[in-house]
Amino acid sequence: MEKQTQTEIEAATFRRLLDHLDANKDVQNIDLMVLADFCRNCLAKWYVAEAQERGETLDYEAAREIIYKMPYADWKEHYQLPATEQQLDALNARQQSKSASE
Repeated sequence: MEKQTQTEIEAATFRRLLDHLDANKDVQNIDLMVLADFCRNCLAKWYVAEAQERGETLDYEAAREIIYKMPYADWKEHYQLPATEQQLDALNARQQSKSASE
């Protein structure tokens, strides 16, 4: 496979992931963190890091707007629910397990 074709496929796959996350706003970031050890905010941080690696300037809030498809404050106001005790316990257990294995 050509490198350009691979890059185009990867970019399309990433856009599809963002569309999927956008279509499933009920999936909370804390649930993603517990299950997959990343969330929408992680994607924004990775986006900023990759931009910087390529000599581009992109701030975190601008990256979050790309990931969330709206300003983060708007997304948080409309879609983010307060974390439950069960979610917090699961995240804490995940983080402790991860720390123990490092």
